[in-house]
Amino acid sequence: MARERVLLIDDDARLAAMVGDYLRGHGYAVDAAPTLAAGRERLHAGSYDALLLDLMLPDGDGLELTRELRAAEPTRRLPLLMLTARGEPMDRVVGLEIGADDYLPKPFEPRELLARLKALLRRALPDTGAAELLRFGRLEIDLGARQVRLDGQARELTGHQFELLVVLARSAGRVLSRDQIMDALRGHPMEAFDRSIDVHVSRIRAAIEDDPKSPQRVLTVRGSGYLFAKSQQ
Repeated sequence: MARERVLLIDDDARLAAMVGDYLRGHGYAVDAAPTLAAGRERLHAGSYDALLLDLMLPDGDGLELTRELRAAEPTRRLPLLMLTARGEPMDRVVGLEIGADDYLPKPFEPRELLARLKALLRRALPDTGAAELLRFGRLEIDLGARQVRLDGQARELTGHQFELLVVLARSAGRVLSRDQIMDALRGHPMEAFDRSIDVHVSRIRAAIEDDPKSPQRVLTVRGSGYLFAKSQQ
């Protein structure tokens, strides 16, 4: 059985060696690149199941590569976990806004990295069960294809954002608290998700709400949580 392939782009040789050995010990095939240029070469030369990307690199910023990957069809949905020593909340927010699926600050425990990687890969798997299509007026959520369509046109969401939208849509008309949402998203580190939920909701709105004059599909209920409206009438 083929092992899942992971690319790590990080200029910290000691950390790269540690992460590589740890993940290989858990059954992953790991390639490492110390620069953006080397990382781009790896991505162009082969196919990967996930990317671990440092934010600060000798020849540029990991955010730059994230934008490139999300703009290109072959890598638009590549599970991407940012690794960074930066502790500023805005760095995390920007990374998530431009398409990172998750964010892990350094230093970190290898076990937490493994747990987050497993969660990202699990969400990226196609649904092998019966196809299910959720329809709300102009909006379609195709669980089998893991695709969101507005008026028949595909809308881009990260795997994390797709899962969040499904949780909200399946409880349409009902307010969900943060705790309820995080419980429904089993397998994702709760603390990290709680700090970034507003960013993900904002990205979902931008993808599925194209008319600023129309009522919002995903509503923020102050002090309570979030509500997916069954109708925008």
